[in-house]
Amino acid sequence: MNPDTPLQLLGGLTAREFLRDYWQKKPLLIRQALPGFESPISADELAGLSLEEEVESRLVIEHGVRPWELRRGPFGEDDFKNLPERDWTLLVQAVDQFVPEVAELLQHFRFLPSWRIDDVMISFAAPGGSVGPHFDNYDVFLLQAQGQRRWKIGQTCDSDSELLEHADLRILANFEQSDEWVLEPGDMLYLPPRVAHFGTAENDCLTYSVGFRAPSAAEVLTHFTDFLSQFLPDEERYSDAGIAPTNDPHQIQHDALERLKALLAEHMGDERLLLTWFGQFMTEPRYPELVAGAELGEEDFLASLEDGAVLIRNPSARLAWSEVNEDLLLFASGQSRLLPGNLRELLKLICAADALHLDNLGRWLADDEGRKLLVELIKQGSLEFTDE
Repeated sequence: MNPDTPLQLLGGLTAREFLRDYWQKKPLLIRQALPGFESPISADELAGLSLEEEVESRLVIEHGVRPWELRRGPFGEDDFKNLPERDWTLLVQAVDQFVPEVAELLQHFRFLPSWRIDDVMISFAAPGGSVGPHFDNYDVFLLQAQGQRRWKIGQTCDSDSELLEHADLRILANFEQSDEWVLEPGDMLYLPPRVAHFGTAENDCLTYSVGFRAPSAAEVLTHFTDFLSQFLPDEERYSDAGIAPTNDPHQIQHDALERLKALLAEHMGDERLLLTWFGQFMTEPRYPELVAGAELGEEDFLASLEDGAVLIRNPSARLAWSEVNEDLLLFASGQSRLLPGNLRELLKLICAADALHLDNLGRWLADDEGRKLLVELIKQGSLEFTDE
């Protein structure tokens, strides 16, 4: 994708202009980002998904006296029969992992790193339905798919922003409105992290929310140090060889901190380990249990392809790759593999192609390492043969 090509998705801005002026800086309303957009999933089908055990779903119901009750799925059909006529919202996470046509929407966002995209959440709201004024700590694109939703935009928030007392929902106690728009089908609103927003359904409406992964500093430190500790022997410890005599045995001298910082820097600064951890962390599946592999031998693999079989990425899998000197790292659903540099084009194909088959795999099937990699990814569950 040419970063200097104007995109209708971004209201005529180029990817470069959008990333420079709006990304993680300020909201952007885009009228008719996707003209004529029709949701590939209906409200009834969305409700049907929320009945499934493996699907993460919520109902938010607003009451006059005790506003915003939260109920968690999976739901039963009776849960929907007993809902009021208005003022409720159904939210279903990661619909892109269960409906391929919804996953296709992400093709429009290829000007951003795919490993940053979290999922496509879809909400259906009855008239007046809302989840209250709130803020997210990640970027989000809100695409109107059906009906109209009124969006109010407010202040930039942080962890000190006052919230209502609620056991399950993070609803702002104070909302300072600055803008207000009604979005029609095909319209889209981009919101950077921590911008307060308040959406209310004008009528029955479907809204798509494309959210992005943004690990907190606490997550990075906690998870990376846990990962790093696997590679450190127990005898590697704080050391103060050559220490000078102390005047006060109870005082921690600043040179002790310097030695401690040096110990941390020695290991925290290992770029290869940091990259390995980061790639594994950012490709960790939302639902690991859905990335289930299948035993397969190389002969059966080749025979299947020759019979016309097609490989696709498991909808719940996540793939990315990077360079390590002359070698490559492939990240697949929370695991990593160090591979030789000659497999670069194969890695790019695996990560980007909608489907893998005899025609586009071509010479890689005759490459021992390339063929072995494909079989391993099937066994791991990141790749699978499609039934269609």
